[in-house]
Amino acid sequence: MMIARTLEELRAAREALGPVGFVPTMGALHAGHLHLVATAKAAGLPVAASIFVNPTQFGPKEDFARYPRDEAGDLDKLERAGCALAWLPGVGEMYPPHHATSIHVNGPAAHWEGASRPGHFSGVATVVAKLFGQVRPEAAYFGEKDWQQVQVVSRMVADLGLPVRIVPVPTVREADGLALSSRNRYLTEAERKGAPALYKALTQAAEQIMAGKEVAAILHLTRQSLAQAGMVPDYVALVHAHTLEPIAGLAQPARLIAAAKLGAVRLLDNIPVG
Repeated sequence: MMIARTLEELRAAREALGPVGFVPTMGALHAGHLHLVATAKAAGLPVAASIFVNPTQFGPKEDFARYPRDEAGDLDKLERAGCALAWLPGVGEMYPPHHATSIHVNGPAAHWEGASRPGHFSGVATVVAKLFGQVRPEAAYFGEKDWQQVQVVSRMVADLGLPVRIVPVPTVREADGLALSSRNRYLTEAERKGAPALYKALTQAAEQIMAGKEVAAILHLTRQSLAQAGMVPDYVALVHAHTLEPIAGLAQPARLIAAAKLGAVRLLDNIPVG
């Protein structure tokens, strides 16, 4: 596996590989990330993956400094997974002195995580656009666990006419239903036992919505059940799967999305409905 830390090294590596599939990550890799690599490999192209903890998508009170980092372990996992190229830029490489350009996103970025974390999706869109320009992939693979992020990136690619295909990959879960996330390692033993309540609540809500029960009432009861499970729900919503606008029924492609705090950890999850 080739490792590049500067744009010069990346350009040389890319010339040697030709077209690639791309898996952008912030490191602290788990089985979900490796499933993205495996999915990209199955498409028949060499796989490039990036590891960059992007400071511009963290708010001033968020966990940038304590976000988990394990470069040596991550590189070992990528090599064992058959990754052809690892791109590990520093902050100065991604945001050189006097950098003055960022991407403003609206549409699917306007609500939910966009409202709870102002500036987050601008940071995501900016760094992803930079990574696409640097790596120049044919396709890029994103986990559906961060459903809103996938829609924001897809909208940006369509709006800017970027020559990359976005491939959403279904969420990888633990046996008890908890969606894999790098932040799960911060759950205490007791919190880890309670964390699957989020997926269970969404699954029950989806069943009730598909049975024809009133959406607003079901969402209210779901928030209550999360609170009873020891979580602090931020939002639970039925939304149009691509625009992320709230909807009241299943006449459109629908997604149930939720965010809730459990201890110090912010849990995200989502499932399709209908």
